[in-house]
Amino acid sequence: MKKLISCLEHLLELGGTKKDIVFLVISGITVICSLAGLSPLPFDMAWIAIILCGIPIIMEAVIGLITEFDIKADVLVSIALVASVAIGEIFAAGEVAVIMQLGGLLEELTVAKARSGIEKLVKLTPTTARLLKPDGKEQIIPSIQVRVGDKIRVLPGESIPVDGIILSGQTSINQAVMTGESMPVDKAAGDEVSSGTVNQFGAFDMQATKVGEDSSIQRMIRLVQSADAGKAKIVGLADRWATWIVVVALAAAAITWLLSGEIIRAVTILVVFCPCALVLATPTAIMAAIGNATRHGFLVKEGDALERLATAAKITFDKTGTLTHGTPQVICAKSTAPDVTDDDVYCYCAAAEQLSEHPLGKAITKSFREKTGKELSSCKHFVMLPGRGVSAIVNGKQIFTGNHEMMTANNIEITTNVLAEADVFLKQGCTVIFVSADSILSGFVVLSDTPRENSTDMISQIKGLSAEPVLLTGDNTDAAASVAKQLGIREVHADCQPEDKLKWISFYQEKQEAVCMIGDGINDAPALKKADVGIAMGGIGSDIAVDAADIALVDDRIEELPHLIALSKRMMITIRLNMTFSLTLNFIAIILAITGILNPIVGALVHNAGSVLVIINSATLLNWKRR
Repeated sequence: MKKLISCLEHLLELGGTKKDIVFLVISGITVICSLAGLSPLPFDMAWIAIILCGIPIIMEAVIGLITEFDIKADVLVSIALVASVAIGEIFAAGEVAVIMQLGGLLEELTVAKARSGIEKLVKLTPTTARLLKPDGKEQIIPSIQVRVGDKIRVLPGESIPVDGIILSGQTSINQAVMTGESMPVDKAAGDEVSSGTVNQFGAFDMQATKVGEDSSIQRMIRLVQSADAGKAKIVGLADRWATWIVVVALAAAAITWLLSGEIIRAVTILVVFCPCALVLATPTAIMAAIGNATRHGFLVKEGDALERLATAAKITFDKTGTLTHGTPQVICAKSTAPDVTDDDVYCYCAAAEQLSEHPLGKAITKSFREKTGKELSSCKHFVMLPGRGVSAIVNGKQIFTGNHEMMTANNIEITTNVLAEADVFLKQGCTVIFVSADSILSGFVVLSDTPRENSTDMISQIKGLSAEPVLLTGDNTDAAASVAKQLGIREVHADCQPEDKLKWISFYQEKQEAVCMIGDGINDAPALKKADVGIAMGGIGSDIAVDAADIALVDDRIEELPHLIALSKRMMITIRLNMTFSLTLNFIAIILAITGILNPIVGALVHNAGSVLVIINSATLLNWKRR
């Protein structure tokens, strides 16, 4: 006995889920020993199961009743346990305790782990700023000390500490934190910049307009926090009906005892009425569905996320990196000079850009190598002009590549016909890079972030699942409309900041439409939190987006999304079948208990068999495939 007590004390030192699993295994073994009549100890082995699994259930039920008068399924379980022990049916009490603890453990395993998305957002906040003093000298100060009106200098590679307006200098800003778009945005004097975004090339001076809690990055942190707090959690179906189950069970047991005079019948009713199969109906189906989803590349982090996904009426998508590849590619090169071919324009541009650190320059050279397989011509006297383009000597020719301002600054004429031709691509959301050779315009190169190969079919399948796809993007209206048209998405909202995406999701939710959000960027984190279900692109997505989401698509195979949605709907059908079966079995067993056909031990075995059948039915989800 002393050894047993010492062993139990050691087990109690284990923490959390490990302790629950060990207790459950030991209790299961002792219940089997009790059923088989094996007892190396001077008492029924099922007592160990009652102590390890039953007492925690009773304590939780009592605390809930006393502190909040909260009647859950564990109230009826506790009554059945106490009644069984009172009349000496120890096996029945131990069996009920084990089944209920198994259900609780499965629910616990489907609950999400603690996430650190907000902490990572906080780390993005710049901690220092370069304050420009009246005498022109720089002083490094904590960013929280910056005041509205202060002049700040930002060097290449630095994060912008506060919101403000550029006073002098030209640069390109990576605004992915705020808009999600991978393409850097050229900025000059008079343009606004946001805290947390990254200065890529030129140094500039700015004046602070929003600081501290008013800055963009701090507003995003608050959006993530508020969105997470407002997401409702689904209550277990057994707990939702627990009050009625308790009332009916107690009434049936009391009436039977009064009419028959046999307390054993009343206890049998409480045992078979105990909602073990009902408690297992949901978590077993969820666990099996999660296993299925994992094989299709989804990491389900929130246990009830699939329940919420099954009801989603709106599937909202970010564009860049989600429906598209997330990186620009050259889609065509156009010559505008009679003695220059399209290939010449492409070669000039790629050769001049080969030393560029700008994402567009890298995209051009990468596309050239992949599509043509040719070697780039040598490049000499390379010069990068932030916010405009580059110049270089290629094959003895002075090459300029860049935007309209780059050509104008170097006295290179662009005719209205060429501008009109380029404007056609600009209206489709493309980026146009003009190319000149020896002060004469040669043509232009067009880049675009192209849709993923399977995106169109995926959108079509989602419509077939009675869900409406919606595009929420920080990109401009033309780019958003172009991609939406290619993919068959009718509802489009462009130029969305993080708070705008949040507002649209709230708008749908206020109309009682459940929303699933799919995104990959830091700017999507608030929307992923706010949506009924958030799915992040795990491969190319930001860590913060993945942390904020309920589900992560590990390998970025967006074409698997229809399977996940269909799986969630099938899971809910399985749960309803489990519940219908368990309630029907309980009803039949109660009638048999009232008539005295079942005793507590047989009743416990019958409802144990019901729990096993529920688990088997849930297991069919493991290998389920959408037709």
